[in-house]
This record gives sequence, C-alpha cells and structure tokens, in this order.
Amino acid sequence: MSEKTKTFIRAAAIRGVRTVAQTAVATIGTAVAMGDVNWGLVASASVLSGILSVLTSIATGLPEVDSEL
Repeated sequence: MSEKTKTFIRAAAIRGVRTVAQTAVATIGTAVAMGDVNWGLVASASVLSGILSVLTSIATGLPEVDSEL
C-alpha cells in the first residue's frame, strides 16, 4: 500500500469518526429537548453519517491529504 493511500485512509477515518460523534451529539441533544432519547435512532443516524462521510471523501478527495503530498 502506498504512503498516499495510507494517508488518505487515515484522514478519511478521522473525518468519519468526527462526523459520527457530531451526529450523535446533535441527535442526543435534540432527543433530550423532546423528552426521550431513542438510542436506536442515535446509533443508526450516526453510523449512516459516518458511512456517507467516508463515501464523500472517496468521491471528492480530502483537502488535507492533497496539501500534505
């Protein structure tokens, strides 16, 4: 595996994990305001956002990777 590929995978994974965390915090915050946290909804929305983040990174690239290489 090339160094560029390793760098891309690492950057995409970091971006995906951050997106999952942001979605979880937003979903929990909204649910608490409504009075009930649906943990299945929190998990599914968070995982879906992480998958979409990684797919978007693959489709459009990552500026932080392009600037490093």
